[in-house]
Amino acid sequence: MTRKWALTALGAAAVLLVPWTVVLAVTLPGSTRVDNWALAWIGLDVLMAAGCATTALLGLRGDPRARLTASATASVAVLDAWFDITTARSGGDLVLALACAVAEGLLAGACVFLALSKGRGHIRSPYARRSGPPKRRSRSQL
Repeated sequence: MTRKWALTALGAAAVLLVPWTVVLAVTLPGSTRVDNWALAWIGLDVLMAAGCATTALLGLRGDPRARLTASATASVAVLDAWFDITTARSGGDLVLALACAVAEGLLAGACVFLALSKGRGHIRSPYARRSGPPKRRSRSQL
């Protein structure tokens, strides 16, 4: 798949999602009963925790893939905040959801910073990949 083809497909998806969103806005009920509610929320938080852990481990090792996991984790944090707020009852539940959303927003901000940082300020570890060719050893070092 070429880059231009993938970008064209993404643009087409964006255009097609507009009428689909209108259909959903008109046809979805205002409320519904949901099975596996707790499992859905627990799964989202497990996914966010796994993203944080993976990003931290990769980042501490100097692995550039930490930028990818940071980006994905930021998305999960924003989604979690969105669903916290939009599914909360008014009153105390909404206040708690807003407080959680602030924390998740800070997490998302930190992840976006890491995703865009291009490795500046990361900790180099002995496990990090070196750039450039490996150093040659003399016979006495072998």
